[in-house]
Parts: sequence; structure tokens; C-alpha cells
Amino acid sequence: MLNKFEKKICCIGAGYVGGPTMSVIASNCPELRVDVVDINKERIDAWNSDDYSKLPVFEPGLENIVKKCRDINLFFSNKVEECISQADIIFISVNTPTKTNGLGAGFASDLKWIESSARQIAKYARNHTVVVEKSTLPVKTAETIKTILNSSLDINPSSEEKKTFSIVSNPEFLAEGTAINDLQNPDRVLIGGEDDYSINLISDIYKKWIDPEKIITTNLWSSELSKLVSNAFLAQRISSINSISALCEATGANIMEVVGAIGTDTRIGKKFLMPGPGFGGSCFKKDILNLVYLCRYYGLNEVADYWEQVVKINYWQQKRISALVIKNLFGTLSNKKLTIYGFAFKANTNDTRESPSINISKYLLQEGSKLNFYDPKVNQKQIFNELDVNEEDGNVLVYEDPYKAVEGADAVLILTEWNEFKFFNWEAIYKVMRKPSWIFDSRISLDQNHLKKIGFKVWTLGAK
Repeated sequence: MLNKFEKKICCIGAGYVGGPTMSVIASNCPELRVDVVDINKERIDAWNSDDYSKLPVFEPGLENIVKKCRDINLFFSNKVEECISQADIIFISVNTPTKTNGLGAGFASDLKWIESSARQIAKYARNHTVVVEKSTLPVKTAETIKTILNSSLDINPSSEEKKTFSIVSNPEFLAEGTAINDLQNPDRVLIGGEDDYSINLISDIYKKWIDPEKIITTNLWSSELSKLVSNAFLAQRISSINSISALCEATGANIMEVVGAIGTDTRIGKKFLMPGPGFGGSCFKKDILNLVYLCRYYGLNEVADYWEQVVKINYWQQKRISALVIKNLFGTLSNKKLTIYGFAFKANTNDTRESPSINISKYLLQEGSKLNFYDPKVNQKQIFNELDVNEEDGNVLVYEDPYKAVEGADAVLILTEWNEFKFFNWEAIYKVMRKPSWIFDSRISLDQNHLKKIGFKVWTLGAK
């Protein structure tokens, strides 16, 4: 059965990057066998579920691709060692969180899962294997991977089995919520390597559905750094426009009118100028802090301070919104019930990593509020884990019905821009809330005038 495929791909890591990326590759390259492996049995079981709505990653369009390819040329399993040993190409797509202790704590990436993956590859790979960095990594991580892989050759140099490795950097540029479209129609594909064979091998996969002119090849280090810098620039734009939203509120300017005016400047453009409660997700904060650490390592302290400020503005925006809620609710949240609409860090994903909702919710809980949550794709377990609470904690409740979540609430906070919020029956919501009833729209997604006519008191980000 295996021999019918031209090449075999193994992807270590079945998360938000590995699962969708390998699904799209399998869909466009039926001649390839794609195995996605993970040590997390619960996650793999979810990928193999007969109920496709239970896939562990929610992305529009992903369900249809998995239905089409799964068990044909796309497979999900916990057979890490076996799949590594059979693979011609191995993608490393594991988590690289920011270190919480030790050297570089708070800034540097924790590469323990990268190291673990590299050691498994070194032990179980056969013949020549192309190892592809897919996770977002610090510059020069390829050196670490190469050292580990090459050490396996030194252990038993007389072995008749000749293992060889090539390292390629192929960073992802996915925006959660549009990941499938980003994979099918990318702005560019970046491939960094040290030898033509491995670069061409990975390029040929993408050429099955992507214009070759969009495939950019570089050396390893340029590829690794380009990913960090790309995310840093995008996050910088978000922090910049969020800082201006506060100025708009103070002066009477309207942030969306400002965005419309500056977004028409072709030198600036309108993308990533949408103000909100701050950026979230797995990459922006982590990559900027990684860049800060890198700059400090090379003695570029002023450059490090510059980029660190982007992260500080992000925290400041979340604290600012929390403080505005407290101020407008008579300076205290004690025994007050607030409803949070939206916990994912953005619409059209179930990813909650670094979501602005986390910090804002924690700030509000510290002030003594009771919080009711509703998010169409984030479940109770995720919310409890992120807030470090449990079912016995009576101050946090999670609802599957958005109308039940607002009963008796003093205020509603819009923290994720889910489109369905626009079409809620806000008249019915107003009737069941305690008066005065507030709406804090941090996503500028609702009709402020309509809400005021109903009777709501409304705060909208970036408007006086």
C-alpha cells in the first residue's frame, strides 16, 4: 500500500499549523503520503473522529479537505517512530513557547520540543531525510537541529546504514481563521536551505498548486529571520493603531475615519490597521519577544527596547479597556455580572492562545466581578484552563446559549469579532439585563446608534 506513493511525508505536530498545512498538501499532491503524528492521543483521536465537527482545529474549509483526503493519502496517528523511519521528508511543526524560567526567561523561545523531535529523527530516520522547520523558530535554530542530527552519525560511524540529512526552513505565514485560503493562495512561500536538492524537493511540492514566481528561496538564516520580522511588523501596526484609538477617544476623532484616511495611502495600506483589544495568537507576542532577545544577545539594546514597546502597548490596551469598564460601572465591579462575548483571539478560529480576552477577563475578576462567557467555537474546558479556574468557581460560567449568558448582566463586552454578534436580538438582550445596561464594543463591530436607541449605554473603541 505504501509503495504506491512517490514520496512519504511525516509531520511531527498535529496542531494549528501541522494539521491544516499537511491537509492542504495532501489535497493538492495525491502522489504523496502524508502522515501527521503527535504524542497527544486525545488530539489524534479528534483528527480521526467520525464527527468532522469535532476536529481539534476549527478553520473554514478544513473539514471538507480532511473528509476528502483522510485515510486515502492523509493519516493521523501516534506512531511517531514508525512514520519517521518511513519518511523521505519530515516537517517539524511543534510548539515553541516562550521560556518561563532560566536563561532568556520571558523572551527566548523554549526549544525543548524542537530538540525532542530532532533527537527522534536522528534515532529513527533512514537513508537521506530532508528535515523541514515549519515551527516559528529563533534564528540559527537550524544549527541546533543539525548538531543533533549529525551527532547520530558520529555514534555509530561504522554502521552499514548511511544516514544523511538536509535542513530546510519553510516558515508558515498563516492567519488563523483564513488559514486554508492562506495555504491555497499564499502571498509567498519561503524556502531557505543550504543545498539545491532539498530546496528543489520542497519547492516542487508547492509548485503543484502555487505559481512558481511566489516561491522565494533564501539561505537558512534569512528564512528564519524573515518569519520573525514579518510577524513583528504586523504586530507593530496593530499596536500603533491601538495607541491612536486612545487619542481618538480623548480628542473626539473617530478611529475608523482615521483608519479610512491613512489606509488609502498606498505606502501604508489598510491591512492590519483594524483597532481592537490587542493582538493575540501563538506567534506575534512570542516572535517579538524572540526578536528582543536576539537583539539583546548581539548588544543591540536600543533596537530591543523599540520592539519590546510593541508588546507593552498591547498589554496597555487591554488594561486600558478593563479600566474603562470599571470607571463606567461606577468605579467598582464587586457583585456585578459581566458577559463576555468572544474568547478566541480572533473570529473564525477556536484558538485561545494569548487571546486579549484572557488578560481582560483576569483583570475584571480581580476587581470582584462575576463573568459569563459565550463563544461559538471555544468550549468551557478551554476557557477554564486559560483562566485557571474550575467548575467550583462560581465567578465564571460558560454558556452555549448567548441569550442565557446575559440574563441579569450589568454589561456585555465584545472581545472577539464573530460576525453572528451583529445579528443578535439586542432588544431581547436589553430586556433581560440589569439597568443601566452597558455594551463595551472593543471590536467596533456593532451599530452604536441602534444600540443607544434601544436604551443601552455604549462605549466603542476609538470614539468619544
